[in-house]
Amino acid sequence: MAETTDGQWVPSLRYPDPLITALDKRFDKYHLPLSSVERLYTGTRWGEGPVWFGDGRFLLWSDIPNNRVLKWEEETGAVSIFRKPSNYANGHTRDREGRLIACEHWGRRVVRFEYDGAITVIADRYQGKRLNSPNDVVVKSDGSIWFTDPKFGLLSNYEGEVAEPELPLNVYRVDGKTGEITVIADDINAPNGLAFSPDEKKLYIVESRSQPRTILSFDVTGNGDRISNRKLLIDSGPQGTPDGFRVDVDGNLWCGWGMAPELDGVRVFSAQGEPLGHITLPERCANVCFGGRHRNRLFMAAAHSLYALYVNTQGVKGG
Repeated sequence: MAETTDGQWVPSLRYPDPLITALDKRFDKYHLPLSSVERLYTGTRWGEGPVWFGDGRFLLWSDIPNNRVLKWEEETGAVSIFRKPSNYANGHTRDREGRLIACEHWGRRVVRFEYDGAITVIADRYQGKRLNSPNDVVVKSDGSIWFTDPKFGLLSNYEGEVAEPELPLNVYRVDGKTGEITVIADDINAPNGLAFSPDEKKLYIVESRSQPRTILSFDVTGNGDRISNRKLLIDSGPQGTPDGFRVDVDGNLWCGWGMAPELDGVRVFSAQGEPLGHITLPERCANVCFGGRHRNRLFMAAAHSLYALYVNTQGVKGG
């Protein structure tokens, strides 16, 4: 697996793929020796927010600076524009009824796509003030929607539109029954990617402007509608840059990683924060999701390209 001088992607002809590296013996369980990294598409400016639709056998992901959401079809490999303009959409997920949920930088809102094509605004304000630029989103089994709201989309006209933030950089929860919006966390320095543990007793959040960047762990408390007991789960080190991530059925975190050649790709951690393995890519990976018939195919949205790798585990349902 390599880049040639003319920029063409050349997949590995060898099994096992030499750029899938075990950092701990436990990673061997998840590495399929007869699977290698595939590049499915190239041509984005900053790929983000992949989400899998098993019922349609396709993947959607964001190309934020190009203000579009792209669609990759599993059967044919065809790529088309799903939504343009996308309001500089970033993170995506599906709710427990299968509807698409999207975070919009320019719209400064979280929206849901209904079955008939209508768009429902889930959240665009809190206490009368506009949100900053919703970044990433997950849906819990009770139907509640949890999302992060840093200000990245307000910092330039490249991934949104320059504006002054009206609210702190919060993490929010939208009640699945009442639609009530509450602040879950207000003390995280630029919250970014987030995900639940398989049993939903833990919530993990990337703190993307701490130095070094960290992934925090919280206990989900109350009636499953609050968090407490903040802990440092992963210290990414002086160069590590976690962004979006997803969790597998064993509780491992598969994290977009990079911003340095030796780090670009996906870093895999145990539920205790121990590094297990690394999937090397020739560019920064921003976010991932699991898909395919058995949720055993890892899709990796990198800066300019979309990659995939079959792995010997499954993503958590709803992730």
